[in-house]
Amino acid sequence: MAANSFGRLFNFTTWGESHGPAIGCVVDGVPPRIALAEGDIQHWLDRRKPGQSRFTTQRQEPDQVEILSGVFEGETTGTPISLMIRNVDARSRDYGDIATKYRPGHADYTYDAKYGIRDYRGGGRSSARETASRVAAGAIARKVLASVVPGGVTLQGALVQIGDQPIDRANWDGSEIENNPFWCPDPTAAKEWETYLDKVRKAGSSVGAIIEVTASGVPVGLGEPIYGKIDAELAAAMMSINAVKGVEIGNGMAAAALTGEENADEMRIDGDRVAFTSNNAGGVLGGISTGQDLVVRFAVKPTSSILTPRQTVDRAGAETEIATKGRHDPCVGIRAVPVGEAMMAVVLADQLLRHRAQIGTIGAQTLRQRTDDAAE
Repeated sequence: MAANSFGRLFNFTTWGESHGPAIGCVVDGVPPRIALAEGDIQHWLDRRKPGQSRFTTQRQEPDQVEILSGVFEGETTGTPISLMIRNVDARSRDYGDIATKYRPGHADYTYDAKYGIRDYRGGGRSSARETASRVAAGAIARKVLASVVPGGVTLQGALVQIGDQPIDRANWDGSEIENNPFWCPDPTAAKEWETYLDKVRKAGSSVGAIIEVTASGVPVGLGEPIYGKIDAELAAAMMSINAVKGVEIGNGMAAAALTGEENADEMRIDGDRVAFTSNNAGGVLGGISTGQDLVVRFAVKPTSSILTPRQTVDRAGAETEIATKGRHDPCVGIRAVPVGEAMMAVVLADQLLRHRAQIGTIGAQTLRQRTDDAAE
């Protein structure tokens, strides 16, 4: 199997299966002399781990990370950083019934058709369990961002819709995101979602969700105008997350309903810098960051593992039906919030290191500096 890696200068490769002895990743391209300890990674893993509320899978995994290489005396050495997270609560017996049956909505059929072999225990390599490795890599990416960008970059993910129930953006309160089990910035919606998702969970069904991730403090000038566009790489990063079926930047699909006058982010001068009066573009113009907030949203489909019997076929080609047993998220999108943040961090760290290698400085010159340079 190829394509287990993501990124160019800052890149990571994930390994392991849902019900194997462990999962992990190898992160390469990290500059030396960055302070790094297991606690720096564990904080972010604790936000993603399962079993923290009745609205997520009750699989009890501590997700305790171990740094195996790339750190000496509390600092990165510039060599590959290998991380391991042991699996301790796998229940492979729950998946015996699907050993020869293909679950609708899952990768069972396509995986088997491509490779001729699959680990059916919890989805094996295609399980959402793999995203723990991404969050670990994202934690290191955050350390790189803090070391390279003056003032740092702030990432914030939020759940803005569950099923057919969106938040009221007039109620947005960023401080509420960490105060409820949904990462929801609207306290009223969060309360309503509890009742809604309880009904979904008790019915043995599932619903989808929309997650929004914002990055503030991003310098002007990241990204390339053709194939290295920062928005294209963000879209690829989010689409690579399990169960994601759509991604948009800024206004996204809604931009099609606007006029040119409505969609244009007008510019003014603030001191000696350009200031925008709006951010319909989501912080990207021509594939290059504008210095405004980067805004990405992605849609996660309903969890495919449900108790309701569904029609399917088995490996021998016989028609049958299946009801998936085991412990599953009624809305897998909830735990996708920290995963989306991690993938945003990875893309930004990679783009920053590439920008520094080509341009040498972080952040565009002011208009006054460019005028002075031209005069010389």
